[in-house]
Amino acid sequence: MQQRSGRLGVGIVGAGRVGPVLGAALAGAGHAIVGVNAVSAASRERAEDMLPGVPLLETPELLERSELVLVAVPDDQLPGLVEGLAAVGAWQPGQIVVHTAPGLGASVLRPAMALGAIPLAIHPAMTFTGTRLDLARMAETYFAVTAPAPVQPIGQALVVEMGGEPVLVAEADRAAYGEAIATATSFSRRIVEQATGLLGEIGFEHPGAYLSSLVRSTVDDALRRAGVPGPLDLAGLEPADFDFPEEA
Repeated sequence: MQQRSGRLGVGIVGAGRVGPVLGAALAGAGHAIVGVNAVSAASRERAEDMLPGVPLLETPELLERSELVLVAVPDDQLPGLVEGLAAVGAWQPGQIVVHTAPGLGASVLRPAMALGAIPLAIHPAMTFTGTRLDLARMAETYFAVTAPAPVQPIGQALVVEMGGEPVLVAEADRAAYGEAIATATSFSRRIVEQATGLLGEIGFEHPGAYLSSLVRSTVDDALRRAGVPGPLDLAGLEPADFDFPEEA
């Protein structure tokens, strides 16, 4: 694919379910994936499937080659990773650094910022399978974007390129946002597991399939009652509906 002007060389740190999918979405928008860091056998297999032909690199070399670094690691690993890479001077001036942790804002990237990097916190509000099925689902997904005001448009543009809808979330609100994501995810999973377990105990052979329509329709109804529009149905909404007050 011939690169258009303004395209970026993207490096991906973390080949769990999120990083390779977002990398594939960015590649589909014309960006060049220059490398991915994958440690386990499962993560290497996932990277090869989602990003065929992309080299597996150690993190320092990956950062050296990248104009945009996508850091998709567990939340509790992110601060130490950012600080460790800053300690060895791996972050570069002007380099865009994006992390995907839901409960952390751009401030966790301060060690990278101190070396001149551009910080962005971008979280897609969906559960990933780590497969190409996720690419289609991203078209129905909102992404939380947290960044210093001057670089918010960069985060919004990246989300649009990946097929999602950006929503600005203030740094001070990021922890509450993360709690909401965790509550929705864990509660939904536990309820389904409990209900299917009960049906299994009374002899239902495929309890998940039996409850599928019920659970989906119930969740859709609950979202409708909460005033949620259909997928990316933004009719009647104004830009201010997606803005949060600037921090002092």
